[in-house]
Amino acid sequence: MTATDSGHELSITRYIQAPPETVYRIYTERTGEWWAPKPYATPIVEWDLRPGGRSQTVMKSPEGEDMPHEGVFLEVVPNERLVFTNAFTAGWNPQVLTGDGCDFAMVAIVTLEREGAGTRYTARVRHWDDAARKRHEEMGFHEGWGIVAHQLAELAEAEAEAKAPA
Repeated sequence: MTATDSGHELSITRYIQAPPETVYRIYTERTGEWWAPKPYATPIVEWDLRPGGRSQTVMKSPEGEDMPHEGVFLEVVPNERLVFTNAFTAGWNPQVLTGDGCDFAMVAIVTLEREGAGTRYTARVRHWDDAARKRHEEMGFHEGWGIVAHQLAELAEAEAEAKAPA
């Protein structure tokens, strides 16, 4: 896995030994299994996978604290690309971000590019300014997003291996 940052953007990339269709299915249908770094959990995932559709997750800490995150999808291209933001809630209502640990607006761009028999997974997060990018990096962006990319890869690779001809 590679982690980079540029300007107001933070990113990670990783090769996943599974086709983009499998990675996308795990990403969108089994989100609660990989979205939060373990031992955190994601018991609530409510995604309306279309531009303008609601994106809500609730992560739960090991101590039982709920951490809700809401936003909207800006772009959805199955098996290729998901773009979402926390700057708005459903209905394009601007969101005031306070108190949930993520008090800055951002846009996440997730791409799945076929690479050989697998997928190049890239997650880029753009911030409005350098201060927000720095706060996100200090919150543990590279470690946290790296862990969940690993968890996503484990699930996708296990599924791909189970479906591979013997």
